[in-house]
Amino acid sequence: MTKSFYITTPIYYPSGKLHIGSAYTTIACDVLARYKRMMNYDTFYLTGLDEHGQKIQSKAEEVGITPQAYVDDMAVGVKELWKLLDISYDKFIRTTDDYHEEVVAQVFERLLEKGDIYLGEYQGWYSVSDEEFFTESQLAEVYRDDEGNVIGGVAPSGHEVELVSEESYFFKLSKYADQLVAFYKANPDFISPNIRMNEMLKNFIEPGLEDLAVSRTTFTWGVQVPSNPKHVVYVWIDALLNYATALGYGQSDSANFDKFWLANTVTKSWTDDSGKTWDFTVNPEVNHMVGKDILRFHSIYWPIILMALELPLPNRLVAHGWFVMQDGKMSKSKGNVVYPEMLVERFGLDSLRYYLMRSLPVGSDGTFTPEDYVGRINYELANDLGNLLNRTVAMINKYFGGQIPDYKENVTDFDADLSDFVAENLKLYHQNMDAVDYPRALEAVWNIISRTNKYIDETAPWVLAKEDGDKEQLAAVMAHLAASLRVVAHLIQPFMMETSNAIMEQLGLGTDFDLEHLELSGLPSGVQVVAKGTPIFPRLEMEEEINYIKDQMNAGKPAAEKEWNPEDIELKSEKDEIKFETFDAVEIRVAEVKEVEKVEGSDKLLRFRLDAGDGEDRQILSGIAKFYPNEQELVGKKLQIVANLKPRKMMKKYVSQGMILSAEHDGKLTVLTVDGSVPNGSVIG
Repeated sequence: MTKSFYITTPIYYPSGKLHIGSAYTTIACDVLARYKRMMNYDTFYLTGLDEHGQKIQSKAEEVGITPQAYVDDMAVGVKELWKLLDISYDKFIRTTDDYHEEVVAQVFERLLEKGDIYLGEYQGWYSVSDEEFFTESQLAEVYRDDEGNVIGGVAPSGHEVELVSEESYFFKLSKYADQLVAFYKANPDFISPNIRMNEMLKNFIEPGLEDLAVSRTTFTWGVQVPSNPKHVVYVWIDALLNYATALGYGQSDSANFDKFWLANTVTKSWTDDSGKTWDFTVNPEVNHMVGKDILRFHSIYWPIILMALELPLPNRLVAHGWFVMQDGKMSKSKGNVVYPEMLVERFGLDSLRYYLMRSLPVGSDGTFTPEDYVGRINYELANDLGNLLNRTVAMINKYFGGQIPDYKENVTDFDADLSDFVAENLKLYHQNMDAVDYPRALEAVWNIISRTNKYIDETAPWVLAKEDGDKEQLAAVMAHLAASLRVVAHLIQPFMMETSNAIMEQLGLGTDFDLEHLELSGLPSGVQVVAKGTPIFPRLEMEEEINYIKDQMNAGKPAAEKEWNPEDIELKSEKDEIKFETFDAVEIRVAEVKEVEKVEGSDKLLRFRLDAGDGEDRQILSGIAKFYPNEQELVGKKLQIVANLKPRKMMKKYVSQGMILSAEHDGKLTVLTVDGSVPNGSVIG
């Protein structure tokens, strides 16, 4: 029987730029997909966008374009981000895809004909931002008039609600309430962590499931109900069905749906107190991952939709917590949002992937701080892993001319203990990967790293290498070090692909990976390592990098909240003014472009070599690549640069010595040039 595995992210709502919260979910699913492929599963990884709804229609109207044009543009940006994060998805679905809309309309009519959907009248409090209705008791805050009548309020998310009264179709959730509880009992590990299942039971199911409004008439951007076109299908039936339609459900080509949803199912049963036995068809390898804020829709609405359609149910729903800031939940309005592009550009992709997967406890929120981010890079990546690789490569080159000796067991007194320790932590790694407990899985890897560093101290290879030393033991030590690093490289491959490949390449082992059969003794013999290893994680200047992240976060705050220096800047009611001394401190010079090239590993950056008339060429990195696809047209032009900015490190290996000035209007950017007759280095003022 073929082993299959299906993993999905939620489909993201394209109402704004995605921050590290969305990046976390997408990377977490990517890690699991890569792990399963390395365990030789036939894996399908789905992500995408939820593109219908009133909020999208309103945002499109604000900027004067059609909703389709709005979501088309947003989809390009999201795909570019997933490319930057090296997300290995197999399909990117958009709910505006024709095939999806057709199936949604068919399903709606089928449930209507079946009697699971009926026409009624809805009145309740609606949040446009959340695309969700709330009862008065569910509101976090209510507004009342002088007579005590409720006239408005705030949803649990913090968004304001409005009273909506309109004709609506309803889905009979109440009809399936007992069946849903029975499913929870038959499959107690359905929701992970299991504390979340208790929340669903106590907060939503036990008080009584209310039928769900599943259509709207107050906007038009959505799938029309075929039999009553003034209604559009409300977001959750439309959005949730993506997990099935992306595989081909309801379409002529349903091969993927047959393989990943219908095949390899099992029956799970539960007998209630009355003696009634409930049987459920479940696919053990269908897995969804969502943030805890949308758990209700995926743990209640989605299983019930599948029950109504008589389809197999998913096996597992992972609901993770949030990355929060020290001042609370990450929020654009607070100006404390951290975007993944900035972290990748400054510190590299693997640092971000490692940090996000290592730092969010299972089932809980995690706190992002610049100090923790830089600290983990320095102490865990540079000190622990980086130093182990550097020492190993250097010693194999020094003592054995770059040739890894043959692996032999039990040559030194410490070999057996290292082997047993690695085997034990391999088991822990696989257990925690299956549980989607990434912090503990990575902890098992770092246990191996720490134990291998200790093995160096125990065996003292520098002593064994002396003239009167034991060359056989020295050879065994080098082989065990290489073997341990090979294991580490395999284990971190789903998390940090570049680092994993770099370790294998420095050891001369190629980049073939197979986690299913991994063991310490699987080291090939007689392999040539590189003559000189390159540090994979150079140490960072803590204070400088911490301040850099803080500056970037501060740059995203609303103007009134930015950390201005009150001695330099006076905030006026109409326009911010600065003192002349502040402006005079900025040195703007003319600089001629000598060379320019795209920066490898970045879609945004161009690297300039400029002559600013000060005797030495200077290097500046500028994020304008998309505005100059033919960057060579800039060679020879004379630009305006800020010449006295403090140099900053970018992409771990470049230093940028200034800023190129540009003008931006209507989404177009142009660098500021001067007449070619103006000498290089001329001061602009």
